[in-house]
Amino acid sequence: MNLIIQSLMDRKSVRSFTEQEIPEDIVQVILEASTQAPTAGNQQLYTILRITDPEKKHRLSISCDHQPFIEKAQLVLVYCADCLKWYKAFAKAGCEPRKPEEGDLFLAMCDVLIAAQNAVVAAESLGIGSCYIGDIMENCEEQRDILGLPPYVFPAAMLVMGYPTEQQLRRKKPERVDMKYVVHENSYHELSAKELQDMLSSHAGGQDYQTWMKAFCERKYNSDFSREMSRSVRKYLEDFAR
Repeated sequence: MNLIIQSLMDRKSVRSFTEQEIPEDIVQVILEASTQAPTAGNQQLYTILRITDPEKKHRLSISCDHQPFIEKAQLVLVYCADCLKWYKAFAKAGCEPRKPEEGDLFLAMCDVLIAAQNAVVAAESLGIGSCYIGDIMENCEEQRDILGLPPYVFPAAMLVMGYPTEQQLRRKKPERVDMKYVVHENSYHELSAKELQDMLSSHAGGQDYQTWMKAFCERKYNSDFSREMSRSVRKYLEDFAR
């Protein structure tokens, strides 16, 4: 197994960092790797916000589900799906463009998340841990205030990075489900109740499957933060539905 594949297999989310700073030349390598990601039509439909202001990092740690490790991270990057830049460029060039729509946002989402994953892979190869923060999609009004986000710009993901603590290095990576449940050939296969239970039983960690599933559903899918994320996404989508 080559080093790149091994790195992909080994990578896990890191939520506890040492105080060691990431050298600026290494930060630039991570950002350059990110911007070299595949992109639709070479448009790079994203903007990366590097958050260095301690007050902004603190506010983000609160607005993103009260997670203190966010402000302790050595590198904080907010990846925004950006439909504004090209729209304005078209308009300034006299192209009479239509306003950005939902399809444009989905295309930009593909671009920005590919770019973010490039940063994660680059960081991992350099011994730097990372964690995706999906909560950046919550609290639309506050995130817009913190980050100065205009219409047609959506905060798709936040990445926090730093050198892992010894405990994080030793922590076992959570198991992924067997590939047969995720890779289908030629057409979609809707999993039966038994297949779904077989797929997820290992996640229950020895608990009764039904009990674990109900608790997980309430903690994640039916949670207040999940409902807030949907509300915020609808708020952002109002820009694309006008």
